[in-house]
Amino acid sequence: MEIVLSTDDITTVPADAIVNAAHHALRGGGGVDGAIHRAGGPAILAECVERYPDGVPTGQAGWTTAGNLPARYVIHVVGPNHRAGQQDPELLISCYRNALRIADELGATRLTLPAVSAGIYGWPAQEAADLAVQTLRTTETAVERAQFCLVEPRLFKAFENATAAGD
Repeated sequence: MEIVLSTDDITTVPADAIVNAAHHALRGGGGVDGAIHRAGGPAILAECVERYPDGVPTGQAGWTTAGNLPARYVIHVVGPNHRAGQQDPELLISCYRNALRIADELGATRLTLPAVSAGIYGWPAQEAADLAVQTLRTTETAVERAQFCLVEPRLFKAFENATAAGD
């Protein structure tokens, strides 16, 4: 799989699927989640409510169509909230594995992704980047291209370090 780093706004990058760092209720919110819901329009929220009335547990994922976004699907992963004590790395790894599993089920080979849990949820940037890159590199998948959209310089640097470590 090709892993690409960019500073692009995740809501503007064409892909088969956009991975959303979502709150467990799947009702939109702040950060990446809010941006995806705003840019995608009300269809995403309506589908989340219909398909996942009770939300999705931490580490798990669900999907919807992408509304007005330049993608066919949104894969909503519920990252662990490091600040709230959800500090088991397996929860974060599970987000990426489940995103890849759903991408495969949907036939999505090009993904755009955020740094799950490394924003408002406070996961240390380098650890979040290392776990994300390692999981993408070691999980069997048909995904061919994964583009991380990293608008914060600290996250871009952490992902640069993580991708260079495996070269």
